[in-house]
Amino acid sequence: MAQIYDSIAEQFKKFYSLPFALHVETYTHLNLIGDVTGKSILDLACGEGIYTRLLKQNGAARLVGVDISSEMIKLARQEEEKEPLEIEYIIADVMEIGFIDSFDLVVASFLLNYASTKEQLLKMCHTISANLKPGGRFISLNNNLDLLPQFYHKSEKYGLAKSCPGSLQEGTRLTLTLTIADDGEKVSFDNYYLSKATYEWALRSVGLKDIRWHNPIVSPEGVQKFSQEFWQDAIDYPYIVGITCQK
Repeated sequence: MAQIYDSIAEQFKKFYSLPFALHVETYTHLNLIGDVTGKSILDLACGEGIYTRLLKQNGAARLVGVDISSEMIKLARQEEEKEPLEIEYIIADVMEIGFIDSFDLVVASFLLNYASTKEQLLKMCHTISANLKPGGRFISLNNNLDLLPQFYHKSEKYGLAKSCPGSLQEGTRLTLTLTIADDGEKVSFDNYYLSKATYEWALRSVGLKDIRWHNPIVSPEGVQKFSQEFWQDAIDYPYIVGITCQK
């Protein structure tokens, strides 16, 4: 996985300037996280640090970003050099890093969907729980586990394509292709399907509770700019889902 993201790091960061990323993904994620003033936050699978920086700029006291890709972390550190925010970035596999510190929040955008087995998912969840203070919250974005393959095409107009070989089974490989530029430039990578029941089992096994699933929401600016009709498929056939729980 590290090699894949090392090879597409420069391209991948373009995604966050596209309408879906701005008006659905980012808007949903920040709304689920809520007020971060004065909080310590661990950002797992932070990529090139887009959300890490936003959370620090929104008032968080401390931010640590972790990603398996050295190239992604290189880009994040370059941004830190341009505009110092006192963010610490670590290159590491979430399944192996273990305890870093006790944080008020652990956040992750599209981490858990890289687990291909329930054992891998459990390792990720152990890291999440180990780094949360008692009462701390975990907030994540994830592939929507309830969306059936026959509806994957509904997101293509937003530049999001997904395919799988046959029916969804535990561990099914999903290929995601993002159109990241107006000229049709694309990047592809794999995720894996595990059921919602498996996710809830893994989260509860490490002591997390009050597990909730949240459909994405569209920003008012996005509706104003593109119309409600344009976003209707994103609402009716959500490509992503939010997950929140508490230690």
